[in-house]
Amino acid sequence: MSDGTPTRERVVIIGSGPAGWTAAIYAARAELDPFVIEGGVSRTMIPGGQLMFTTEVENYPGFREGVDGQTLMMEMKEQALRFGTRVLTEDVVAIDPAGHPFRLETTSGAVVLADSVIVATGANAKWLGLENEQRLAQTGGGVSACAVCDGALPHFRDQVLAVVGGGDSAMEEALYLTKFAREVVVVHRRDTLRASRIMAERAMENEKITFAWNSVVTEVLGDDVITGIRLKDTVSGQEREVAVGGLFLAIGHTPNTAFLQGVVELKENGYVRTPIPWRTQTSVPGIFAAGDVMDDFYRQAVTAAGTGCMAALEAERWLAHGGPETLAPEAVDAEAATAV
Repeated sequence: MSDGTPTRERVVIIGSGPAGWTAAIYAARAELDPFVIEGGVSRTMIPGGQLMFTTEVENYPGFREGVDGQTLMMEMKEQALRFGTRVLTEDVVAIDPAGHPFRLETTSGAVVLADSVIVATGANAKWLGLENEQRLAQTGGGVSACAVCDGALPHFRDQVLAVVGGGDSAMEEALYLTKFAREVVVVHRRDTLRASRIMAERAMENEKITFAWNSVVTEVLGDDVITGIRLKDTVSGQEREVAVGGLFLAIGHTPNTAFLQGVVELKENGYVRTPIPWRTQTSVPGIFAAGDVMDDFYRQAVTAAGTGCMAALEAERWLAHGGPETLAPEAVDAEAATAV
């Protein structure tokens, strides 16, 4: 791409979390010579995905003592590179799905032509946007956006933990944390929950869960680790501090699908729709989706890796059974290469 000439790839994988690297490992071992566009650096995302902000992962199989999130992702990447995977550290900003090969454009303006595409761009957890919240989340200081991922860690046990949110996800997180916490405080900006009736009832009936109604977090307290949160009453405006040993955000996720608008079919919540159950094929033949970008239910590293495997196998079979009409990399259609 250095001379501006589009390259032709058999499989292009967009994204570099567990789904992306697993897809790359499988595609590389199938001799598809995968090309990974791993993403650039932004305020909320870096290559490697959300696990790059997780200091300890205890629920990924194969690591008896747990593993640092960054270490896990670097090991996955190195494993993919070992089998010949090539990597570009940019974002994909546009995909033209009309005809074959697919035409991808990156942030630098580079054009890549792909016989098949695996989208594994993940999802961003929504944060409050507080400076100390972000700092402590990135340094393992007791702020997290995934209770199932982190709640069982030793430093959260027997602590007072806070969960921000009022929907089903927040109730699920709060109920899960009661297995380990001394008390769970649910912070919600309104005086009624948005959660379904059954989930709200389960939370309110749990003796370990208390509620801070009409409250928003205005500051996260603590230097090396969180020591408390400052809450503001949305009715009276009064502020107070609550001592907590952990803060969990459960205010939703935003899938990284902005560049897919008008390319493949998306669900109402923005996640990629896969029309056939237990398949990763999107609404466009030859474009597959894996990981959190298509999974709005589980959102775990191990399930993302599993769908990365599935997407690579589906892409391999799709190509083997015909795929694009012209599959030879040297047969680049000049018109497709220059089209906008």
